[in-house]
Amino acid sequence: MRCVFYFALGITAVISGLEAQPPAPQIESIRRDQLKADVFFLAGDFFRGRLTGTPEYRIAAEYLASRFERLGLKPLAQDGFFHRFDLVLSRLGRDSDNRITLNAAGRSKAGKLLEDFYPLIFSADGEAEGRLVFAGYGIVAPKLGWNDYSESIKDDIVVVLEGEPGADDPKSPFDGLVTSEYANAISKTLEAQSRGASAIVFVNPSHRGKGTRAFPASARAYWPEKPPHLERYTLASRAERVRIPVLQLDPVWVEQAFGKTAGELKQRAEKPGAFIRSENQSLRVAVALNRFIVEDRSVVGLLEGGDAQQRQEAVFVTAHYDHNGATAEQIFPGADDNASGSAAVIEIAEAFVLAAQSGQRPKRSVIFAIWGSEERCCGPLLGSWAWVENPDWPLEKTVAVLNMDMIGRNEEVPETGGSKFNGLKPQTAQSNAGSVNLLGWSYSPELSRMADAANRKIDLRLLRRYDNNRSNLLRRSDQWPFLQRGVPSLFVHTGLHPDYHTPYDRPERIDYSKMERITRFVYQLSWDLANADGRPRFLSPRTILPPEAE
Repeated sequence: MRCVFYFALGITAVISGLEAQPPAPQIESIRRDQLKADVFFLAGDFFRGRLTGTPEYRIAAEYLASRFERLGLKPLAQDGFFHRFDLVLSRLGRDSDNRITLNAAGRSKAGKLLEDFYPLIFSADGEAEGRLVFAGYGIVAPKLGWNDYSESIKDDIVVVLEGEPGADDPKSPFDGLVTSEYANAISKTLEAQSRGASAIVFVNPSHRGKGTRAFPASARAYWPEKPPHLERYTLASRAERVRIPVLQLDPVWVEQAFGKTAGELKQRAEKPGAFIRSENQSLRVAVALNRFIVEDRSVVGLLEGGDAQQRQEAVFVTAHYDHNGATAEQIFPGADDNASGSAAVIEIAEAFVLAAQSGQRPKRSVIFAIWGSEERCCGPLLGSWAWVENPDWPLEKTVAVLNMDMIGRNEEVPETGGSKFNGLKPQTAQSNAGSVNLLGWSYSPELSRMADAANRKIDLRLLRRYDNNRSNLLRRSDQWPFLQRGVPSLFVHTGLHPDYHTPYDRPERIDYSKMERITRFVYQLSWDLANADGRPRFLSPRTILPPEAE
């Protein structure tokens, strides 16, 4: 990924107090029995896995807000402790209203929905017609010297590849092995739209199998015959900005239009200047979706700082409260993911409140946020993205974000763990006893050093190994939107395990002694940040981290 290489002894700090600090006041109030009580409650069968849009999910939000209110935290928004946002749920319209036709030299070829093409869930309704142009990955990144639009595309239909250049290169300027935001399909759509494209077509070269067509299977997975248990959502604030049709197209059609194989187009796109204008090839498209608004909310509370100047800045302590719900046969309790993080936020908030009541109020303000819809596609982290796009506290006044997601187990990666462990080395739970992963550390070496200082007396094993890793763990939790806005942020995470996203992620399997230590560590670090004279810097990327840096 793109970041400054971290030298533990080679960076001069601009903040004071990087040595070990006295224990934060009331740190002993964070106890495993209280953490256990909250995890057992939030991950209990009553909440049925806290799935977005369900009554149980809404009750969980009300419960968390009531805890904040009883602690005496202040609401930030006009709507009390809730930061509200809307999601869009899409359904395919009639087959006859979703169509494509390729025109070449006076001859026409009509495509079949879910066989040759399908609209993406955030597409605008409407019809478009234009000459086909190929624009590589459809990325414009001036800071990286990258522009896939070397020619005008006004009124054209632009074809772009999914993903980004150098996806398998740890030294790629596009965040190394981590998928960068430049790969985001909505971002690519808005870029093409701003340049006058009448529609945008996405292509995945891997759908071009030898002797088989992978595309129809992909299309039916994207738009299953029956609505899936885990729905695909779009942030309404993003979907409403899209005004052009957006489609996925079988690579066979693209090969015909440009006279090159999908592999050749991908190879060409790995360098700037991949632009191709087709000869006498045009496409006519129509998209019709049925859309439904789903109201959602995150739970946010404020402890105001005691210093008249520094209280204008805030440290964020965060987690998410949603999980994967239940089917008729089974419940996905989500004890580690992420009742554990939600319970820790409550305990840390209580410790801060007790400290303030004893006359030891932090200088800076502290904001406690428990985000909604972190799990939901597409893309995930919907509650935290909704915040950074419409915050109730200025991002420039946000000192740091400490995000906890899965803090109650030991990382365990089986030898044959399957796709959910992609990019992670096999390891046993025993080898990770007493360990916790810190992600995002390479974006702010000063914040990373403060984490070491906060850990001196707690003595966890802090592992820094996934900031440049193809697992994409760095972007899979709620610190990621803040990192994309230049806010120093850490993801505190004990790691994946075989019970992850299964019915076996149950509260009785949590290691509450370890969870207590981690919660105290995050409290100590947030206390140190809230009382430091300066604030940690977010440094622009200069050097690529080696994979598995630790």
